[in-house]
Amino acid sequence: MKLNTSYVIAFLAFVVIGIWFLINSGPQEDSPQATNSTPPEKEQTLPAVTYQRLTAAPHTNRYQLYGRTEANRQVSVKAKTAGVIIAAPTPEGTTVGKGQILCQQDVDARQARVDQARAQLASAEFDLRSTRILVDKGYRSEIQLANLQAQLDGAKAAVKSAEIELENVNIRAPFKGMYERQIAEAGDYLAPGQPCGLLLELDPLIVAADLSESQLETVKEGVLADIELATGERLSGKVTLIESQANNMTRTFRTEITLPNPKMALRAGITATVTLEAGTVMAHNIPGRIMTLDENGQVGVRYLTDDNRVKFALTQTIDENPSGLWVTGLPDEVRIITQGQDFVSVGTQVAPRLEGATIASAGGAN
Repeated sequence: MKLNTSYVIAFLAFVVIGIWFLINSGPQEDSPQATNSTPPEKEQTLPAVTYQRLTAAPHTNRYQLYGRTEANRQVSVKAKTAGVIIAAPTPEGTTVGKGQILCQQDVDARQARVDQARAQLASAEFDLRSTRILVDKGYRSEIQLANLQAQLDGAKAAVKSAEIELENVNIRAPFKGMYERQIAEAGDYLAPGQPCGLLLELDPLIVAADLSESQLETVKEGVLADIELATGERLSGKVTLIESQANNMTRTFRTEITLPNPKMALRAGITATVTLEAGTVMAHNIPGRIMTLDENGQVGVRYLTDDNRVKFALTQTIDENPSGLWVTGLPDEVRIITQGQDFVSVGTQVAPRLEGATIASAGGAN
């Protein structure tokens, strides 16, 4: 029986393949190729950051506020009686003493009324003396004497009233200050209550600033303040007033610092930088460059936990010096991230590396 050639070829191929599998499935010696055939396990790489160790230290808490100088008092000096201004003897911009005449009104008939009142007083005094003699002799009654005494008292009051009215034509400074502006000129008619001029009391001078709600509890009246004016003067004063009610718009409290100004060389309305001491707090001295923002845009510092994970702390800057910023809000013992903080997120585990030089917190490096 003649075999089909295709079957023979297929059978031979099957046998060859089977022999090849038997040869390669047997035990083999280890070889470099066999060893390298298994890929090495892929190692997980952690992001690297550099850190510094810091320890909190006592530091004087200072608040820096911005304000402006103000007059202690600002008064529009007004007329007490009606009349025409006949003189304004005090120039604008001059220092005036208490009682100095700023404007003078026409006397008119006021002097005549004073003279009349004095004449009536003299008559009442004469009648009282005469009647007292007659009462002693029994020619007049005690009632008549009492009536004349009342008339004399009325005459004295009339003289006093007329003299006051006469004096009121002199519009005087109620306190020592700077005559800032003359409002009424010679020839102007002033009714009672109309202004003659503007007077400022510049000694003492007031620096007004605003305290926030968080600062309010640590600043008290009597606290010393350092003032730097925009004009270059450096001064010291005391907090004399903290208002009890906040501004409805800003939610801040007006605070006044009193400055001595005996020569009135300092002017009102000048921008001032106010530095207030508010006790001692535990703080860290950090490089200003490491400050960063969280996802809400709040300022703070990224630091490491014990298991080398990134954590964020909101901080408040209370002072600054050439070595950096003094901040509160960090744990007392902390490892702050100084490099790589912008490339890691909160909760990320990192590979930390200690920076070569640590930063001291108020006299000690850790």
